[in-house]
Amino acid sequence: MTNRDLKEKKKAMKKVGSLVLLCIIVFCCGCSADRPNGTASYTLDSVHPVNGRQGVCVENDCYWVSGSTSLTKYDQDWNVITENTDPFKGYELEVNHIGDIDVYQNELYLGVEYFLDGEGKNIQVAVYDGDTLELKRVFPFRSDTGQLECSGIAVDPDTQTVYMSSWIDDESSSYLYMYDLGTGAYKGKLQMKPVPKWIQGVAYYEGSLYVTCDDGDADDDAPDHMYKIEISEDRQTGTVVLEKTFDDVKRQGEIEGLTFDGTREEFLLLYNRGARIIAGMPSGFYEGYDQEIHEIFVYKTK
Repeated sequence: MTNRDLKEKKKAMKKVGSLVLLCIIVFCCGCSADRPNGTASYTLDSVHPVNGRQGVCVENDCYWVSGSTSLTKYDQDWNVITENTDPFKGYELEVNHIGDIDVYQNELYLGVEYFLDGEGKNIQVAVYDGDTLELKRVFPFRSDTGQLECSGIAVDPDTQTVYMSSWIDDESSSYLYMYDLGTGAYKGKLQMKPVPKWIQGVAYYEGSLYVTCDDGDADDDAPDHMYKIEISEDRQTGTVVLEKTFDDVKRQGEIEGLTFDGTREEFLLLYNRGARIIAGMPSGFYEGYDQEIHEIFVYKTK
């Protein structure tokens, strides 16, 4: 099988898997709207170009955006405060990729790894200073958990838990992997049912988890989605329900990280457009583009 055949096969499998997942979720919810449980509404308020293509988080009127190899801090008006374009100093294992990020008490939480051709290794939870954007410490990673990649990270201050998501479409991606916020110790994994496909980011907000999934197809102008995960009392499983279909972005492309700003009652989404994405990596451009554009979409929520 040629590389082209392999790419087409992966694309076809992605379409079928995403369609099956959406059918299951819609059936379970009994509704195909963005708000199957009537939990929230999302009204697009503004769009802001940013320097990174991976993740976003917010705290105390400041925003942080991650690129695959960069960190940028913005003020409340989206002016750059500081930037780190060489964030991998101080690691014992080789890493080259940052996913979606989160912030807690002015410390940034990153899932970092060595990522190539759709596969990850040397996965680590890394904590950075929110002002200097420099590495402070790294959690000891449990290699026997089954996690094979890290696409995003979320901090749950209520239970002092750090969640890590995986993008790879296999059994390992049916779980969110949990670490203790204070000690860094592994706490187990939460199984998602039904399993969302191609997770790009994860966030915790008001007792629930949310994931963004690259389960649309930019070639066919098919949108990506966000799902809400309702966590069980024993915190071992999470019921996945459709939360929003992103049919209101400028152009269909690749969905990425997300965050909620409870103070302003806003939801923020990082979305990329213009580049063709093969096996999780940019590979050429769509007609009319000579570069990939990264934007934060800000939604007012209720």
